Amino acid sequence: MIERIPHCCHWGAFTALVEGGRIVGIEPHPGDPAPSNLLQSIPDLMDPAVRIARPHVREGWLRSRDRTGRGRDRMIPVSWDEALDLVAGEIDRIRKAHGNDAIFAGSYGWTSAGRLHHAQSVLKRLMNCVGGYTAHVDTYSVGAGAVIARHVLGPDGYGQSNMMEMMAENTELLLVCGALSPRTAQSETGGMRGHSHALYLERLKARGGRIVLVSPRRDDIPVNLGAEWWAIRPNTDTALLLGLAGEIVAAGRHDHDFLTRCTSGAPELLGYLSGNADGVAKNAAWAAGITGLDAGAIAALAREMTTKRTFISLSFALQRAVHGEQPWWAGLALSCIAGQIGVAGGGVSYGLGSVGGVGISDPLGAVGSFPHGRKPNAAFIPVARIADMLLNPGGPFTYEGGTYAYPDIRMVYWAGGNPFHHHQDLGRLDRAWAKPETIVVQDINWSATAKRADIVLPATTTLERNDLSGGRRADWIFAMKQVVPPYAEARSDFEIMRGLASRLGVEEAFTEHRDEMGWIRHIYEETRSNAAAKGGEMPAFEDFWAVGQAAVPQKPLTPPLAQFRGDPAAHPLKSETGKILLYSKTLEACAYADCPPHPKWLEPPEWLGAPAAKAHPFHLLTAQAEGRLHSQLDNGRVAQALKQAGREALLMNPDDAKRLNLKDGDTALLSNARGRCLAGVRTTDDVRPGVAILPTGAWYQPIESADGPLEIAGNPNVLTLDVPASSFSGGCAAHTCLVSIRRYEGNAPLPAFTRPEGAEAQ
Repeated sequence: MIERIPHCCHWGAFTALVEGGRIVGIEPHPGDPAPSNLLQSIPDLMDPAVRIARPHVREGWLRSRDRTGRGRDRMIPVSWDEALDLVAGEIDRIRKAHGNDAIFAGSYGWTSAGRLHHAQSVLKRLMNCVGGYTAHVDTYSVGAGAVIARHVLGPDGYGQSNMMEMMAENTELLLVCGALSPRTAQSETGGMRGHSHALYLERLKARGGRIVLVSPRRDDIPVNLGAEWWAIRPNTDTALLLGLAGEIVAAGRHDHDFLTRCTSGAPELLGYLSGNADGVAKNAAWAAGITGLDAGAIAALAREMTTKRTFISLSFALQRAVHGEQPWWAGLALSCIAGQIGVAGGGVSYGLGSVGGVGISDPLGAVGSFPHGRKPNAAFIPVARIADMLLNPGGPFTYEGGTYAYPDIRMVYWAGGNPFHHHQDLGRLDRAWAKPETIVVQDINWSATAKRADIVLPATTTLERNDLSGGRRADWIFAMKQVVPPYAEARSDFEIMRGLASRLGVEEAFTEHRDEMGWIRHIYEETRSNAAAKGGEMPAFEDFWAVGQAAVPQKPLTPPLAQFRGDPAAHPLKSETGKILLYSKTLEACAYADCPPHPKWLEPPEWLGAPAAKAHPFHLLTAQAEGRLHSQLDNGRVAQALKQAGREALLMNPDDAKRLNLKDGDTALLSNARGRCLAGVRTTDDVRPGVAILPTGAWYQPIESADGPLEIAGNPNVLTLDVPASSFSGGCAAHTCLVSIRRYEGNAPLPAFTRPEGAEAQ
C-alpha cells in the first residue's frame, strides 16, 4: 500500500509516495504552476553508493594524528560513542590549549530547507554554548554585492525587495543584467510553494513591456519572452551602466530633484561621468569600446530610461567577480540618475531570480529559526577567505573598512556543506586543508570534503527526520514529515549535536529541554507570534502539522523606498548620511585602489580585454547548474542526464568549437596556471563567442597525470581565482577567470561516485 507523506526541499513542496519503506514517486505541490524538475531526483538522496553509513576516522589521524594523508588514507569505521568522544575531546583540547578562536565552525552550505536540522545552525549553537568559534560572514552567492549594498543603502534599504508583481503590472522597460532565469529561481533556502517568475515576466511582456537582457548567455531569461539579447563581454557591466548614466547626464535628463533630496555625493559622481577627473567622458561610445556592445543602441536605451518606467535587475552573478561591488553600485546610481527609485515598477533589484523567493515574497513578521545563541567571541572571516585564513594565520585582512587578523585555526568542523565544490582554486584549498590539526565533517554523503576529513559523522537526509520549512522570504511553511527510516547508523544533525553537548557538559543549554518535535513546535509558534504582533494570523501548531502547510502573512505590496523618496528626512536610511550614497566618505578614507569612493569602471585582472587573453582566450563563467543545487544531487538522475560524454557539459559557441576542431560529445581540456579539468563539449548559439560556461557542482575528482593534477569530472573551481573581490568586502571573485581550451587526447577515466578505501556500506 502506498503512503503519501508531505515534505519540502529547496526546490519546492511535494508529496512523497512511499511503499515498503522506499520512495516510489514524487508529486509536486498542486499549487505550483511550474514545478522544478529537480524534484525527480529526490529519491536519489537515498543512494547507498554515496551515503555515509556510520562514523569513520581516518587511519593516519587515528594512529598518530598525522595530517598528511587527508583524501588518501583508509577510513576506519568506529562506533558513535567513540566518534563523539573523539570530537568532543578535540573541541575541549583545542579550546583550552589555544582558545575558541582556534576552531573554525563557520561552516557553509544549504543541505536542508528545514529550520531545525539546519546543519550550520545546530553547530553554531553548540559552539556558542562552549565559548564560541571563528565564524564566517556573508555568502559565496552574494559577498561583494551585499557588503556594498548595505553600505550605500543601509541594511534596511538593501533589505527592501522590489517585487515582481509590481514589475509585471507597472514596468515599461526591464533591463536585466546577468540573469533572470527559472534555472536559478527553482531553488530557495527554505523551500517554496510555487515557481512564478516566468508568469510575472509573461504578464509584463503581454502588456507591451520591453525586455533587454545583458548577458553573455541568451537563455539567461526565458527564451519565449523574445527579449533583446545584448551579448556583453563578461565583467564589463559596470562600464555599460555608467555609460548609460553618463548619456543621461550629458543630455541634461537626470532627475536633479531626486539626486539633491535623496542622495549624497552626486556632484562627485556626475563629475566622474562627465570626465572632469580623468578627461574621459563616460558615454555610449566609451562603454561600447569596453563591453563590445553597439554604441547607438546604448545611447537609445539611455534616452528611453528617462521616458519610461524602468526597472533594473542585477543578478548575484555580476558581483561574484573582482571589483564585484561596482556593477551593483553603478546600477543603483543609474536608477537614481534616471529618477526611478521608490516608484511602482521602477528602481533596482538585487538577485531577482537568483533564488526563488527574491522579489516574490516578503513575510509580515520574521520567520522562526533554530537560535544560534549569543556568540561569546568576535573572531570571523569573510566566507570566501577560508584558504587565506588557513595559509596565513595571524595575517591581516580588511572588511567593511576595518583591519583584522586571521585566527590560527587548529580545528575545522564542517557540517552540511562542501567547500571542495564552492570554493575557488581548489588546488590551493587542498594545500590549505593540510594545515589544521583536526578536521571534522558531518554530512550525508561521501563528498570530496568528507573524503578529506579526519573524523566523519553520518547525518540523516531531510527525508529521514521531522522538520518544518521556512526562511526569511517564506510565503508558506510546510511540515517536513519523516518519509523513510534513517539510512544505516545516520543520525539527525540535532541528535549529533545533542550527543556532543552532553559530553561537553552543556546539553541543557543546548536543548532547553526540547526534543525534535518540541523545537519544531517552538519555531513554528515563534513565526506565528511574530506574524500576530503585526496583525497577521496563522493556524495553531496542531492544525498546521495535521494539514501539512500554513500560509505566512505577507507585507503590503508597496514600492521599496517609497516612503524615503517621499520624505527622506522623516524616513532616513541607515547609511553614513541617511541618504543613498553615490560617494562614500568611508571609502574615501580607506583609499582602497580596488574599491573607490564612487562607482567606477576598474579593469579586472582577467577579462577578454586583458593582455592575458592572448594566452588564455576564453572567459570562463561558472553558472549554477540546471540539474542540481551546488553539488547536491550531482549523483541524481536529473544531473546525470545533463552530462556530456560522461562529464560536466561545457557550453561554447559553435564557431569557437569549430576553430578548435571540437564538436558535440568531444572531451575538452580547460587549463590555466591554477589548474586543469576535463569537460564534455556541448555547442550552442546561446553563448557569446569567446565565452565558455562550465556549471559548478560536479564532484571534485582530481587524478595525478604526467602533466600534474587533472580534475576529471568537470569541476570549474580548479580554474577560478581565489582572490577577494575587493579590500572592502573580501567577497568571492569566481567569474573573473580566463582559460585556454583544446581537444583532450588522453585516456583519463570517467568520474565515478565511490566511497573512500575502508569505508563501510550499510
